[in-house]
Amino acid sequence: MLIIQELCPTKTQEKIKSGALLVDVRERNEVAELAYNVPAIVNIPLTEFEERFRELPTDRELVIVCRSGGRSLRAAGFLLNNGYTDVINMKHGMIRWAQKGFPTIGDVSTVLDTAPAHQCCGGHGHHHEEKKEEVKKSDSTCC
Repeated sequence: MLIIQELCPTKTQEKIKSGALLVDVRERNEVAELAYNVPAIVNIPLTEFEERFRELPTDRELVIVCRSGGRSLRAAGFLLNNGYTDVINMKHGMIRWAQKGFPTIGDVSTVLDTAPAHQCCGGHGHHHEEKKEEVKKSDSTCC
């Protein structure tokens, strides 16, 4: 069983400052509407991920991000199943990033207008299947 480490956007900010690379798995049209404004980021849409994941460095911490955290969780599991070891999923994605007022480029209303109310993310982890291996989200708290 693989355990996927997850962090909230606040903790992700700390990872970025210490050199982590953000990997945005949203589609190009989503990124064109609203992008993360961070110094080190790459966009590999989930629809292209299996063909392009080898473009990512194996010697650098990777924080996988998307709109709400679901696609990035799948991509993080895929990377762990394919030999990457320093991979983190950012919970709640761009929605929570924008709710927190963190740096973006574009129109935040594209996610905030449809976002659920900001609540703490307590609760139970979900099990995801990835390449016939069980993937369990690690327990973590909201920030």
